Amino acid sequence: MTVIGTRSRPVGAGARRGFSPLRDLPALLWLIVVVVVSLVHRELPAPRWLLIHLLLLGAVTHSILVWSQHFTDALLHNAPTATAYRTRSVRLVLCNVGAALVLVAVPTDRWVLATVGASAVALAVGWHAVSLVSQLRHGLGSRFAVTVRYYVASAALLPLGALFGVLMARGLSEQWHVRIMVAHVMVNVLGWMGLTVLGTVVTLWPTMLRTRIAEGAEHTARRALPVLLAGLLIGVAGCLVDLRPVAGAGLLVYAGALVLLARPFVSVARAKPPMHFATWSVAAAVAWLAGLVAILGVGVLVAPSWMAAHELADAITPGLAAGFGAQVLLGAMSYLVPVVVGGGPSGARAANVEMDRGGALRVAITNVGLVVFLLPAPSPVRVVVSAAVLVALAAFLPLMFRALRAARRARQQPVESVPRSQRTGPAPVAADRPRGQVTGLAATGVALVVLAVAAGVAVDPTALAGTKHESSAAGIAATGETTRVEVSAANMRFTPDTVEVPAGNRLVIEVTNTDDTDVHDLVLDSGVDSGRLSPGESKVLDVGVVGRSIEGWCSVVGHRQMGMVFHVRVTGLDQAQAAAVDGATDGSGMAGMPGMDHSGQDSTGQDSTSQGSAAADLDFAAAPAPGFEAHDPALPPVEESRVHRRTFRVSEMSAEVAPGVRQQLWTYNGTMPGPTLHGRVGDRFVIRLVNDTQMGHSIDFHAGETAPDRNMRTIAPGESLVYRFTARRSGIWLYHCSTMPMAVHIANGMFGAVVIDPPNLPRVDKSYLMVQSELYLGAQDGPVDAAKVMGEQPDAVVFNGYANQYDHDQIEVKVGERVRVWVLDAGPNRTTSFHVVGEQFDTVFAEGAYLLRPGNAERGGSQALALGAAQGGFVELSFQHPGHYPFVSHLMVDAERGAHGIFHVTR
Repeated sequence: MTVIGTRSRPVGAGARRGFSPLRDLPALLWLIVVVVVSLVHRELPAPRWLLIHLLLLGAVTHSILVWSQHFTDALLHNAPTATAYRTRSVRLVLCNVGAALVLVAVPTDRWVLATVGASAVALAVGWHAVSLVSQLRHGLGSRFAVTVRYYVASAALLPLGALFGVLMARGLSEQWHVRIMVAHVMVNVLGWMGLTVLGTVVTLWPTMLRTRIAEGAEHTARRALPVLLAGLLIGVAGCLVDLRPVAGAGLLVYAGALVLLARPFVSVARAKPPMHFATWSVAAAVAWLAGLVAILGVGVLVAPSWMAAHELADAITPGLAAGFGAQVLLGAMSYLVPVVVGGGPSGARAANVEMDRGGALRVAITNVGLVVFLLPAPSPVRVVVSAAVLVALAAFLPLMFRALRAARRARQQPVESVPRSQRTGPAPVAADRPRGQVTGLAATGVALVVLAVAAGVAVDPTALAGTKHESSAAGIAATGETTRVEVSAANMRFTPDTVEVPAGNRLVIEVTNTDDTDVHDLVLDSGVDSGRLSPGESKVLDVGVVGRSIEGWCSVVGHRQMGMVFHVRVTGLDQAQAAAVDGATDGSGMAGMPGMDHSGQDSTGQDSTSQGSAAADLDFAAAPAPGFEAHDPALPPVEESRVHRRTFRVSEMSAEVAPGVRQQLWTYNGTMPGPTLHGRVGDRFVIRLVNDTQMGHSIDFHAGETAPDRNMRTIAPGESLVYRFTARRSGIWLYHCSTMPMAVHIANGMFGAVVIDPPNLPRVDKSYLMVQSELYLGAQDGPVDAAKVMGEQPDAVVFNGYANQYDHDQIEVKVGERVRVWVLDAGPNRTTSFHVVGEQFDTVFAEGAYLLRPGNAERGGSQALALGAAQGGFVELSFQHPGHYPFVSHLMVDAERGAHGIFHVTR
């Protein structure tokens, strides 16, 4: 270990050497969880939020507490007592437990638990700040005490960031949410993380490079700290008082301070260039911080709205998390852990050799891959590249364990076997690699990212925009002329929807999504594909030479059926050319997919999306796999609070909907039907809707009365809104996605129930909820077949999302128990007639009114509750005899295709 500047104390001094579980394990465990969650993220709620916060709130925050205390002890020449170590351990436990509570509570929408967790983290960090201030006041003077002041400033900011996080978790209006989110990023990433890192590199960076600190570095650090704090406070104030230019200006002030700090950082690197993974990783992390802060500052300054600023902050957050947070953490740990694990110089050298394995390769894959990921690359490319980046970052974990093992082995060597030069003195790093070898590894990393991009393109060949597809020429010679057209996509239409192109001309289409909220694309039958376009995005398509008519459409599920089709008509063909085109195509002048005509149907007239349907695997007599548990039919109890705050996250997931049949569903909070809300007349509901998918979605609560223009609008991927309503009338009310085509979104899982009890509703022994819906099966693990929805051709009709589930997991009831069954017909197309075989209803409530009550026995009973789509009610009955009582939709064709269950009645 080299000393700092002159003969000052080594950075490694003042810390307990050897393994310390509470100090060393949590960061590694958090990183392992990050890797595991990244592998199974599709099965988890809010996976993007979870991954970012596992890394930053879990691993990085723990490491900041540990290493900022370590450096404070070293710089202030502090020798902690046993009591001090115990106090620090309590802080670490408090911080990690609090972080775990937040990470469980936010995705599961437990606001109180999230508040407790965030308070614990804030308390631990605030306590840490107080301790550092005390050490500054009572410790020995140091020319580098400014580093500790950076730590104090960063720790003072963290509780404010925690407050912002709690407010967002509780649910804010959209106007406040987008601004608080930007402020949250500023305070937590640029403040808590950024100030800590910037203060540390003043001394750690030259130490890692084994050189002296640049002249005047500590003076520069003292000058930069108030500028950094001023920039942060100005930026946060701009967010809070709704002054976007002020927020952007604050970020640019922060960026200016980074430029000031860059001078000693760069001068040291020029004197002794980085040659190991640890130094490359830290350098790359600081570069990501500086670049993304500048981008965010300019973006917020010129953004047309807070929503645009929020979208930019949201888009670059993965870069801040992985490019800055992960790389600075892994780089610093790669250098520091060998220093403190013990084993002497030989142990440190052995550990450093392991930590440096493939360093240039890993750094190249991580940074080039992140650039590709953050660019508007096609989805398959982003998936493959992100996997490559994950592998490069995760390689740290096995290397860390190898390093610990190597250090332990070195520690166990007899002293006589260790060269005398390695028995004492500063801990060495791994030997420098030849520059040629380093360059070769870096080039290999870049090449692997290129291969990852190629693999993504191989998964979806249309991912390469601008690729020419010769099938559009149909043998017609090129004229050398180019036809350029501009096409807009909005309101389920392309404008213009038809263009004419002279035969032999090259066609170039610039397609722009001018919709306010929805995602679209343009796919041509020649294979040219724009890829998904968010609102405002454009793509230039080079169709190539056109010699035949071409058909196009939007491939977002249901959009083609709503009329989003596009036509290219070729003109100027003479008789011989027309004959040649017919010979090169199927006779219709099109060279589309084999067996397809220009209507998008196969030779049987069936829509192409129906081919390979999971309906072929549908067997209503089949039983689910062992261990199957049905959707809980019990109606959740009414909450005591009169204000119901929930977060609904829209997600895509693959789920079984019948034995052996899986579909890609669009869901609210990962279930079909979505969460049930249960309240009373007069209750207020505050629902935050978050769109975690790659297409537009919305929500419409029939239980509320509000203008559709705002609350029910479609929100783009990554956006959110807050929907507020007061339940003024009783009944069971449908909620559903109202994004067009609405029938398709409902049919693919986006619906649920709000139950508002009538006043003075009598108590019953059991209360159940049955939501009827329809399945229009696409391919296995594919989304809904939109053509079947539009053609009203369901493959199954089900209660609570799964065919015949209550035949296999029957509902247990006792003889004589009073049973209430709430029924909602979610549709989107079929009616229902709810009937219990072998029993009669003495109470019927439909659409807000009683049709039959027990006191009206002379008027008879009821055998069925008839409901149209979006209607609901409840029935009550008591079973007089033990047995198995089927309940069905008495539209018998529906009962025989899944709308069937059994009450198992016992004494």
